[in-house]
Amino acid sequence: MKKDKHEVCRCPWVDLSKPDYVEYHDKEWGVPVHDDRKMFEFLTLEAAQAGLSWYTVLRKRENYRRLFDGFDVQQIARYNDKKIEALMGDAGIIRNRAKIQAAINNAQRFLEVQSEFGSFSDYLWRFVDGEPIVNTIRTPADYQATSKESDAMSKDLLRRGFKFVGSTICYAHMQAAGMVNDHSVDCFRRAEILAL
Repeated sequence: MKKDKHEVCRCPWVDLSKPDYVEYHDKEWGVPVHDDRKMFEFLTLEAAQAGLSWYTVLRKRENYRRLFDGFDVQQIARYNDKKIEALMGDAGIIRNRAKIQAAINNAQRFLEVQSEFGSFSDYLWRFVDGEPIVNTIRTPADYQATSKESDAMSKDLLRRGFKFVGSTICYAHMQAAGMVNDHSVDCFRRAEILAL
């Protein structure tokens, strides 16, 4: 597993030459999220990642926060064609029309889920029975791209009209939002998150 000069063990996917990537791993990845705005941010960024590396999106996250009104779902749900063109013209984000339109559509569907379940977080956590799934990751080969839970989540989100929510994106979302603890067994964050 990856170690830095202080001999801290981290997950094998962490690129120690990228301080922002290390910080994301050390402070955010896998921490259980129950805040709807944060859930929407992760869902939007995971959808933007489709076909790209997570690091590409991570480097643009502050631009997304700025351009997408701090991931205010109510505002994003009202974006119009003029706003889409403005977003398409800004190199600070992934300029993919389908992904931008999906973010707006998903904000509208998100509000529908909030209305039905009280919160989007409550809705999503149902797919893991309200508790993080803790996997035993010893080598890079132990990481999976999907699970039966992400399959079920994807199927239900698609049924509700969400876009860019295939099972792989849903699983990445579950990892990011702490619905799954996929920190490797010798990563220092695994035990810290289990203790939360």
